[in-house]
Amino acid sequence: MSPALVIGGREIRPGDRVSAEVPLPLLYTHTPVVLSVHVLRGRRDGPHLFVSSAVHGDEINGVEIIRRLVRSPTLKHLRGTLIAVPVVNPYGFVRQSRYLPDRRDLNRTFPGSEKGSLAARLANAFMTEIVAKSTYGIDLHTGAVHRENLPQIRAAFNEGDTVERMAKAFGAPVILNSEVRDGSLREAACARGIPVIVYEAGEALRFDELAICAGVQGVINVMRALDMLRPARAATRSRRKEPVIARSTVWVRAPQSGVLRAIQPLGSRVQVNDLLGLITDPVGEKEEPVPASASGIVIGKINLPLVNEGEALYHIARFGKPRMAAETVEQFQNSLGPETDSLPPFGPPVNY
Repeated sequence: MSPALVIGGREIRPGDRVSAEVPLPLLYTHTPVVLSVHVLRGRRDGPHLFVSSAVHGDEINGVEIIRRLVRSPTLKHLRGTLIAVPVVNPYGFVRQSRYLPDRRDLNRTFPGSEKGSLAARLANAFMTEIVAKSTYGIDLHTGAVHRENLPQIRAAFNEGDTVERMAKAFGAPVILNSEVRDGSLREAACARGIPVIVYEAGEALRFDELAICAGVQGVINVMRALDMLRPARAATRSRRKEPVIARSTVWVRAPQSGVLRAIQPLGSRVQVNDLLGLITDPVGEKEEPVPASASGIVIGKINLPLVNEGEALYHIARFGKPRMAAETVEQFQNSLGPETDSLPPFGPPVNY
């Protein structure tokens, strides 16, 4: 029998399904703040996977992904342990802000410290109570405010074969082989020898049904790849296209300030000099085209039409075989899109 897992002072044994709370620093009103953790332990030994969301407090798609994930009947056959943390940054979450009250970015503060800033103490608590007790991790993110991302995985393949295997298993159409950033959760976990991938999809402060459904299915796909769940049926595996790995990415920036009329949607394939949009002054006297600076797939874009000169508008991923990449994205959108059109935003399909 596996030894007890202790989170927030609570013992969790094989077969348990519990919610634990890790105390965090109080608000200045002396209102208590806790890190809420949902732990599901299978009766059989296996990996410990943490799934985290809202490291940036305004990135809420992952909160709904985790809510649906822990309700999935597929987890009845769980081997190992799922440690789900829907809101890593409760301080930013209650303020609908990316940052903590001291304006620090939690994802540039890991691994943190017991005696540092508020962000450092929160980062240290997460590393001590969650990461140190895990063997793998998936961190869920979205684009920033008014910026939307095509579902994609970010992973550093130089961290080992396991990271690459997790990234490909997730099933997002695009993988960015991206280096870890200083102070990020991914970097701190890597330093401890814990492979972590990042899922990016949707926009801050918005629920995106396609991104959410893909996220739930993606986490389950990774759990299957880690032998935490039973394998998918052969028919399901055969329908899934292999994700494509981007060679590099580039941002197209606004040539002038004004009002953007976007032309290319997220996921579209573009060639160099294709028209992405037009920027005009408010009365339309001066119009400036926004051409694509590279060929590839649009994996991110701004949604707010009011832009300043130099502002990042479109994120384009470049591929060795752009046609194949475009087909993979199209297949992904078609496989999830029709199903999600009829789903209520809070009424999840839980039969993953």
